[in-house]
Formats: sequence, structure tokens, C-alpha cells
Amino acid sequence: MSSTNQEIHIPKIADRFRGFLPVIIDVETSGFNPEKNALLEVAAVPIIVDNDGMMTPGATTACHVEPFEGAELDPRSLQFTGIDPHHPFRMAKSEQDALEHIFKPIRTLIKSKQCSRAILVGHNPFFDLSFLKAAIDRSNIKTHPFHSFSTFDTATLAGLAYGQTVLARAAIAAGIEWDAEQAHSAIYDAEKTAELFCKIVNTWDRHIGI
Repeated sequence: MSSTNQEIHIPKIADRFRGFLPVIIDVETSGFNPEKNALLEVAAVPIIVDNDGMMTPGATTACHVEPFEGAELDPRSLQFTGIDPHHPFRMAKSEQDALEHIFKPIRTLIKSKQCSRAILVGHNPFFDLSFLKAAIDRSNIKTHPFHSFSTFDTATLAGLAYGQTVLARAAIAAGIEWDAEQAHSAIYDAEKTAELFCKIVNTWDRHIGI
């Protein structure tokens, strides 16, 4: 019996975003000033293409971060996030070790997926990128995998797609399960942002036939 099956072309992530690898980043901090307030949590979720050609979240990498020496810890921010920076069971890493822990799998994925570099995806990503870059500078890290200023903003994308810009409301509008009790941790927010990004991009790609 002859087979009429044709090989299915699976698009490469490197071909979709000008060679960039989208990586969702979410940070939790001790305030709003990246030069004065501490980076306390960071989580990264790369976006890959599955066997059906759909954008999907990859493996999450995350860690707790020790406040840098002299960092200001705003009690209001700590109350909002529920983070105790000095809790003995946080197993926090220094900023330099934390960044290298986050960057290592991203660098590996950039190479394996034949991308040029990573691009930060976030919900209002200027905040996340500013804290990331401040920690990079304090750690004297000379090279990092992210584009220095370009980002993808899921608040803007969700505003266009669903008329919602708050992450929780945008996720619910997209049909994504949301647990308010788990929100405001870097891992949970990054993973939900990754789901939202994939939902919007996949919907758009199907609509225009990419």
C-alpha cells in the first residue's frame, strides 16, 4: 500500500521573531527602584514550538535572590509579595549566581534553536528588564543573552486581544485558569504570562495562516 502522507513542516522558533528566542521573565522585588531596591525572585520561561507547530512554554528556571548589600527593603512591597528576604529556608543565591543560574539554560536553548539572542517577554516588561539590567551591572556580568532594550509586552498584546491589561483579568479573559492565592510569586506569574503569550500568538498565527 502506497503512503500518501506528506512530511509536516514544523516552523522553527528562530524563524518567527526575527531570530529572537522569546523568554518570559518575571521578577519580585523590594520596591520600584532597580538601583536601590533588591531583586528577590526571578523566573524565566522560554517559548518553544511543539510537535504540532504551536508556541508552548518550555521548562521554567527560577531562584530566590539575596538582597544586595545596602539594598532598601520597602515593607509595603514585602507585605504585597509575602516575601521574607531573610528567611533561612529561601535558599537564596547571590545576584551573580542567580543570574548565571537563569542565563545558562537560556544560552543553551538559543544555540540549540539557532536563535540570535533572547528577547524578554513580560507583563509591563520595562520593570522586569530594568531590575535584570541593574543586577547584571552590579554583578559585573559583561555579556548576557537578552536584547538590551527591545521587549514584548503581554499587557499591550492582551489589551489588543482581550481588552484587558491586568494580568489576572487578561488570563481569565483568555480562558486561562487563575489562582489569586498563588499570584505575585515569580514562578506563577511567569508561567501564566507564558500561557497568555502563547495563547495570543497561536490565535493570531492561525488567523492569518502562519
